[in-house]
This record gives sequence, C-alpha cells and structure tokens, in this order.
Amino acid sequence: MQMALSEARAAAARGEVPVGAVLVRGSQVVARDGNRTRELSDPTAHAEMQVLRAGAAAMGAERLLSCDLYVTLEPCAMCAGAISFARIRRLYYGAPDPKGGAVESGPRFFSQPTCHHAPDVYGGIAERQAAEVLRAFFQERR
Repeated sequence: MQMALSEARAAAARGEVPVGAVLVRGSQVVARDGNRTRELSDPTAHAEMQVLRAGAAAMGAERLLSCDLYVTLEPCAMCAGAISFARIRRLYYGAPDPKGGAVESGPRFFSQPTCHHAPDVYGGIAERQAAEVLRAFFQERR
C-alpha cells in the first residue's frame, strides 16, 4: 500500500485527484500508477483502470487471475466493474468513499447477482494515510 500512496502523492503533484494503485502478482509489481484523468483528458483514466490496462498489456491477457490490486481509495462502479472483468484475486483499498465508492459503499458492486466475479476485499488498509492525502489535496483547493 505504501507504493500506492506514493502514486497518489505523485498524482496530487500533477494536479490530479490523489488516488494511487499497484497491481501485483506474487511478489512482483506488474504495474503502478495514479489518476491521470486531467492529464489524458480521459474520464476513465482512474488509477485502477491505468494499472489494469498496463497489467493486461504486460501479461498479454485480459484476465489477471493471480493478481492482487492495492488502491488508496475505495473503487467507483466503473473500476469495480473492470476489477470484476479482469478477475482480480484480491482487492486491498485504503480509505472508504461514501459518495463515489461502489465496493462497500453505494451499489456494492461485488454483491450484486449480475457480478460475474468478486475478488476477496480488504478495506481500511493504511486508511488514515490515504484519507490524509485526499484531505490535504482538497484543502489546498478550497
């Protein structure tokens, strides 16, 4: 999660909402990145989407069966859908997102009967640190 926090801080330095993600397979880091929606003018360029795309390209497969994903903020519905389609094994996230989250907040995507694959989910990993990165970013903009 420390790598994901580093990616979140790098995203903040670029003026992006500070969310970072790291995709791992065993002890190998497959991909790591942060939000790039503004930089790429792409509303789908969330940190999770960035690492899923990079991981799929690196592994030459759309299903990342043996991979785990670390992300600093609870994924939104779009990212939860992509995580499901990618068949991520485990999802670890930091801060909950009561407004935009879709894992344990909002629609609870993985609990829906239409969800084809649900990863094992572990929330609250380095929650305080992840929340502080977000809080500091938005405080500066007020």
